[in-house]
Amino acid sequence: QIQTRGYSMPTLHHKDHTAVGCQASVATKYMETDDIVDLDWENLGFGLVDTDFMYMAKCGPDGNFSNGEILPFGPIALSPSAGVLNYGQGLFEGLKAYRKTDGYILLFRPEENAVRMKNGSDRMCMPAPSVEQFVDAVKQTVLANKRWVPPTGKGSLYIRPLLIGSGAILGLAPAPEYTFLIYVSPVGNYFKEGLAPINLIIEDNFHRAAPGGTGGVKTIGNYASVLKAQRTAKEKGYSDVLYLDAVHNKYLEEVSSCNIFVVKGNAISTPAIEGTILPGITRKSIIEVAESKGYKVNVGHQELIGSTI
Repeated sequence: QIQTRGYSMPTLHHKDHTAVGCQASVATKYMETDDIVDLDWENLGFGLVDTDFMYMAKCGPDGNFSNGEILPFGPIALSPSAGVLNYGQGLFEGLKAYRKTDGYILLFRPEENAVRMKNGSDRMCMPAPSVEQFVDAVKQTVLANKRWVPPTGKGSLYIRPLLIGSGAILGLAPAPEYTFLIYVSPVGNYFKEGLAPINLIIEDNFHRAAPGGTGGVKTIGNYASVLKAQRTAKEKGYSDVLYLDAVHNKYLEEVSSCNIFVVKGNAISTPAIEGTILPGITRKSIIEVAESKGYKVNVGHQELIGSTI
């Protein structure tokens, strides 16, 4: 929970998966903004709205991240030879903040996003902020932009943490400097259908990921490659693409931007996390909630057959 005027940082316990050592200091100062924003909350789609502030921290060759600071939202300077621009050395996360009727602002499992970024940073040869700094930075950014958190039931504040190789490099190698950045935007539902069912088309020509690749990491390079198949699907009237595995071309994997579940009576099935599927935090939560409600959850290969998804 984040109160509108401050918060207490809980003690967090996690396994450090990052190969590059880094230390971080938690900032203690927060910028405040007015609690009023003129926005059409009733027709809020999933698009970028320029908010007030963003968070930025730097990490040099020593592997230590700076304290980080809240800055006005806007463009950032990058060398044309930055690692992220030339070799795609970058990760991102996505989570949301919600406003309650009593004035509290809630975050959904931000520690999970922090740990996932640390796991991904190891695969991409990058240092990553600690879980404590990640969560603290998210809270700072939300509080600085709290007037942009939609009213209860009108949407959420989407939070986008980025970790990029911002240092200049010419040869293929890890960048010498990294930037951890967070910006936010108020959003409505991702799909225009909202909570109603969406139509997906099975893609058997293009594949999102292959064994041994980076399909299980939320790296920026995983997403531009799906745009062609997604555009074709939308031109045909579908909401998105459901991809098959790259080896047998018959097992369900995931959608361009989310995991999938197959429901048959009291049984719920979902593909296993084996390196080609993103370990979704919502996915993990659904499994936990479903099992607590008495559903049988099967995790493994899901062959393309008639099912409810």
